[in-house]
Order: sequence, then C-alpha cells, then structure tokens
Amino acid sequence: MANKSHDADVAFIKALAELLHDNDLTELQVKRDYDENDSLNVRVSRVGPAVSVQAPVAPPIAADPAPAPAAAPSAPPVAEDPASHPGAVTSPMVGTVYMQAEPGAPAFISVGASISEGDTLLIVEAMKTMNHIPAPNSGTIKRIMVEDGAAVEYGTPLVIIE
Repeated sequence: MANKSHDADVAFIKALAELLHDNDLTELQVKRDYDENDSLNVRVSRVGPAVSVQAPVAPPIAADPAPAPAAAPSAPPVAEDPASHPGAVTSPMVGTVYMQAEPGAPAFISVGASISEGDTLLIVEAMKTMNHIPAPNSGTIKRIMVEDGAAVEYGTPLVIIE
C-alpha cells in the first residue's frame, strides 16, 4: 500500500474516532474494499464513561437544630441491569432495530408469545445489512426492551426470554 493511501487511511480512522466521540458511541466497525486483494477493516471502540459514586455527606451540625422533616416516601428499589438477566438477549452489533420484516408486516414477537430456539426475534440493520437476531433458546417473551426504529449499541439488552 502506498504512503498516500496510508495517509488517507489514517485520516479515515481519525474521522471514525471523531464520529464515535461526537455521537457518544462505544464501538464502530467499517470495512473498505479498495480492489480484489486490498481492503481495510477498522474497528474503533472505547470504554464507556466512568461512573463515579459519591458517599453521602452528613450536613454540618447547626447550633439551632431545625425541626425534623416529615417522613419522606421510601426510594424505589434500584432496578437491576436488564443485560445481567439470565434470559436477556443483547445486541451483537451497533445498528437500528426493526421489529418486523417490512413496514406494515406483523411484528416478529410480542410480550407473552412463545418462541422456539432459532426463531427471529427482530432485525438489527447495520451498514445497510439486515441481520436477523435468532432466539438463543425456547421460551416466552417476558419483556421487549427496545422500540422499533431505535438505535442500539453492542450489548444493549433487546429482549428477555424465560
């Protein structure tokens, strides 16, 4: 590969990194075919933003204590991450979700529907390619985590099957 092509590839990779950052994506993969025996396959990814947790700080002790506030309603329990559910099916790629084969067609799945291993759950479109996402096992659809037309990233929970 000539140096001129190498410089163009470096600029292309930098542009992909900027696209990744500007759109707050975690991963992007592109393949460029130059000719029959020459191609460039690039995968750019980054670690998600770090989440910092702060310990609660006790308020300073006042000389004149204020009256105690009325009992506050208890906070709802912290929901567990749906991706960690044993029946979760996660997206294998970055793309756009489609719940049916074509506009106006019935959806592949619905909550409460029984499915068999290998049945199509939904489609993830990535780079103009329609990727059918198969059910990893038989069961019942308990929850659909995405909407039709939604953008998903690698590892996004799509469906929960039990």
